[in-house]
Amino acid sequence: MSGMTKETVNAQLMAFLGESTTPFHAVSSMVSRLQSAGFTLWSDASREPLAVGDKHFTVRNDSSLVAFTVGQSLENGLRLVGAHTDSPNLSVKPNPAISRFGCNLLAVDVYGGALLNPWFDRDLSMAGKVSVETDAGELVSCLIDFKRAIAVIPSLAIHLDREANKGRSINPQTDMLPLVSLSSGDGQFDVHAMLADQLAITYPDLAVKNVLDWELSLYDLQGPGFVGLNDDFIASARLDNLLSCYGGLQAIIDSADNGQWNVFVANDHEEVGSASAVGAQGPMLNDVLRAIASDPSDDRALRQSSWMLSVDNAHAIHPNYPTKHDESHAPLLGGGPVIKINRNQRYATSGEGAARVRLLGERAGVGVQAFVVRGDMACGSTIGPITATETGIATTDIGIPTLGMHSIRELASSEDPAKLVELLNAFYNRLA
Repeated sequence: MSGMTKETVNAQLMAFLGESTTPFHAVSSMVSRLQSAGFTLWSDASREPLAVGDKHFTVRNDSSLVAFTVGQSLENGLRLVGAHTDSPNLSVKPNPAISRFGCNLLAVDVYGGALLNPWFDRDLSMAGKVSVETDAGELVSCLIDFKRAIAVIPSLAIHLDREANKGRSINPQTDMLPLVSLSSGDGQFDVHAMLADQLAITYPDLAVKNVLDWELSLYDLQGPGFVGLNDDFIASARLDNLLSCYGGLQAIIDSADNGQWNVFVANDHEEVGSASAVGAQGPMLNDVLRAIASDPSDDRALRQSSWMLSVDNAHAIHPNYPTKHDESHAPLLGGGPVIKINRNQRYATSGEGAARVRLLGERAGVGVQAFVVRGDMACGSTIGPITATETGIATTDIGIPTLGMHSIRELASSEDPAKLVELLNAFYNRLA
């Protein structure tokens, strides 16, 4: 078990959330923590044999990661925890510069199912990956993070929209353009020059000849923090699903020396369907599994004896909207991890999988809850069914209850992250 207090878990979680402003930064943060815990970079194309006690990780596209520990025997299968690194956001378009009415603006795309209203009137920064040509003619990709308020999307005054509080629709093409500066009147705003200036600050030894392209997104500059009279809640951007990434990462670090084969996978692109080279529908995890068990018959046997927990946030019952939940399956903030069940396979949980999680919780001293969506509402999904389909590994969907999912700032109980880490430690340590 981790032996970590709730206070320690929450402090480490908040540090991780603050660093992980994009999927690229999330993976960079996880790599740093893994290396500090003795994990080493590894390639699934390597022909070097795996030795008992090895701790490895592999990264793809700088935005997805698989970490694993090498155990004594594969007879008992693998224990896998899966999460995703991406969150809904506003992504900067390739030709984003707009200058009009004395202001410079950025054109953005909405990534994933973002709740758009909360993006107005927030101090926004920008981060991501930029690809450049150097003076030496090399193509280099670098992570950048402005770490300051460089943009804002002002609301339209209620005097000009008297019906705003009765029902407001948002056009993502025309209403969500962030303002970044006043126009100097000397032509269109130069985004390439802005990025080159930031690169020079971040990488003073990098000789940039040309900024070629980018994967950049805006984020809320307000960092994670406690809310409530007794610090009852954690409020932060990207709780969905960096809270789960932190839980899985911490658990595999805690259990790294238990002599078991354990795997942690963090995929990008869940919020847009997982169909990418580094998404749950892509080959990344299967490549690692085939490297672990290269013989086809061993590979099949390994998958059949393995078990995965797909960890993604669950919908806590909202005190102001109780009718949005099935009253018998309404997870409470602070009530512990949630088993997510959908018989139409939007979640991968089976009856046996749910039972095993309940047994894990009982033996670890962690209470668990259950969520089933109302019969008259559509159910979201996770990497769980996709990973189960692609790998053939029995998968159970769980997650921490949250409010405001897909908002620019989400809410969880400060009691629940430590419970998740404890449950995942019990999972990796084969308590059930």
